Amino acid sequence: MIRRAILPAVCLVATAACGTRDVARGRPPADSMSIPPNKVMDFNFLYVRNCAGCHGVDGKGGAAIALGDPVYLAIADDATIRRVTADGVRGTSMPAFAQHSGGMLTDGQIDAIVAGMRSHWAKADVLRDTEPPPYAAQAPGDPKRGAAAFSVYCASCHGADGRGGKWASSVVDGSYLGLVSDQGLRSIVITGRPELGAPDWRGDVPGKPMSPQDVSDVVAWLSVQRPQFPGQPYSTALQSRGRLQ
Repeated sequence: MIRRAILPAVCLVATAACGTRDVARGRPPADSMSIPPNKVMDFNFLYVRNCAGCHGVDGKGGAAIALGDPVYLAIADDATIRRVTADGVRGTSMPAFAQHSGGMLTDGQIDAIVAGMRSHWAKADVLRDTEPPPYAAQAPGDPKRGAAAFSVYCASCHGADGRGGKWASSVVDGSYLGLVSDQGLRSIVITGRPELGAPDWRGDVPGKPMSPQDVSDVVAWLSVQRPQFPGQPYSTALQSRGRLQ
């Protein structure tokens, strides 16, 4: 009985050995070899590992804007998205991801993310024959006009002074403004935050979309609300004496 029990085991070992006779000694089978991190080009993998933490699963937004918003993809071209992804935005919470800017991703991986965003989430008819304000301001905005435009288009949700209202939170909070650039504010004014119920430039006032100048002026007004020392709990007196750098 002992011999009968041993024999099948010997056959199994022999079979396993025969199945690997074509593999070079010491080299694993080709299908078991791992892909080097800099060779990964799968959009879903790259997005989840690098973008979803701030921009949300499937680009639906989170701490930062929804990259999967078709309106955003309609106003921001590939070169813009690639530049922001690769180099980040200095002075904000958006870091650089490209290796040449201190990040971990190759230029090819950056391209894969940009192309994947476009192929997965862009919609050709999202603007429905409307002309959106341009992604970048073509002329400086005016804060005084911006205050008036804010009262028309934004105050019903964010409050007359921008400190929050019944439907939305403060947009003049110093810590918030310290983490977002003027361009970031402009993008949000144009595209809204659909995941939070905030409309785009067409929906703030029914039948009265914001003009490009309205957008620039509101951004200018928000920009002047940004404190010199965002998030600092120290007194103005200490700041003015230059003791805080």
